[in-house]
Amino acid sequence: MMTSVDADLIRVLADPLRLRIVTLLARETLCTTHLVEETGAKQTNLSNHLKVLREAGVVDTEPCGRFVYYRLRPEVVEGIADRFADLATTARATAEANLKRSCP
Repeated sequence: MMTSVDADLIRVLADPLRLRIVTLLARETLCTTHLVEETGAKQTNLSNHLKVLREAGVVDTEPCGRFVYYRLRPEVVEGIADRFADLATTARATAEANLKRSCP
């Protein structure tokens, strides 16, 4: 069963720019400058999206001099992926068993 935390995380990841950021961070740890170059987003807009991802616990930060590096927290993505995998397994079993509630 999905929780409100899951729903909040889905909303966070549903934004196209945030999903792009997460996809980039899955491949490597990047600083804001790299993310601006890769996404073409304005620095302010990108910073706002990174704040949302940070507050949702999707990314961790690592200060490095005057730069901040961002790293994806794979366990967060795995958690939501596991929820969807469970839903798919349940749906498959329901379809195979042809479970259907009768209408009154």
